[in-house]
Amino acid sequence: MATVAGQHPPRRRRQRRRAWSVRRALALVAMILCLGYVLLSVIGHTVSPTSSALDSVPVVPAAADFPQGITTGSCVRYRPLHGDRRVTVFVDPGHGGPDPGASGTTSAGTTVYERDVTLATAQALLPLLRDAGYGVALSRQSDTAVVRLQPEDTAEGAMTVLGDHLDTEARIACANASHAQALLSIHFDAYDDPSVGGAETLYDSARPFSAANARLAASVQHGIVTSLQAAGWAVPDRGIVDDSVAGTPALTSEGAAYGHLLELGPAASGWLDHPSAMPSVLCEPLFLTDPQEADIAASERGQQAIAQGIKNALDAYFKAAPPSVARPSGR
Repeated sequence: MATVAGQHPPRRRRQRRRAWSVRRALALVAMILCLGYVLLSVIGHTVSPTSSALDSVPVVPAAADFPQGITTGSCVRYRPLHGDRRVTVFVDPGHGGPDPGASGTTSAGTTVYERDVTLATAQALLPLLRDAGYGVALSRQSDTAVVRLQPEDTAEGAMTVLGDHLDTEARIACANASHAQALLSIHFDAYDDPSVGGAETLYDSARPFSAANARLAASVQHGIVTSLQAAGWAVPDRGIVDDSVAGTPALTSEGAAYGHLLELGPAASGWLDHPSAMPSVLCEPLFLTDPQEADIAASERGQQAIAQGIKNALDAYFKAAPPSVARPSGR
């Protein structure tokens, strides 16, 4: 068939434009899909219930209760990972930063500081409790003090008596702000005689909830000793001890007159105006000054055993006495 000059080229150009339009459309669709995927990923990361962005929230004490403030990264509350018992446990790894706490030496000659092993044990405890449905608030997550230290709170790199008092008050303020149903302070013991060892748990009997304090202490003590024994360590059971007769050295005359551990004890005007408002105990699973027990404290397996014992203890405590919705008096 004869063709008319100029007829086909426009048709071919239309075909090329049509083909080019299809390619552009496909490319545009692909670009939109890619952008949509990226956007959904970002949104999903932001709102997903398993997102690290919602994994924890800061616990901020009321400025009126604690105007000095706390260090960045301290006092953080983590949500439960599986289920929700509607129970929050405040875990306080003792000491930190310029306050090393007690120290000891392992059988291999390595120095062990209390501030390090308390933190490591708390970090081992955190996932165990969250997996079991507990909310967990930590006083500190690194080698720092909890209080925002001022120049007068340290001297020659060490914490002063004033700094130590303020740091303990900061931990109490964080515990109260977290609305925890139990406070667990983790420490390790020390003594002049390296043959002395064992686990003990301290509580305070001069509180409106003293009976709950004693129950929690007995459960924690049993849990720790049993778990260490199950792991192969026959650690002596030193039992539970009322903090008023524990013989803990007081740093000041005011502390000696008070006669209790700040974190566990009742209010005392001018010394402790805002005490802890929930059943509280302080556990000392091992003596760092006993080289064999220092070995356990410094080992990951030992820290895990202690953490498992505490978790078991909290399970038993809350099963026997479910937490009340109302918080007890802080006096």
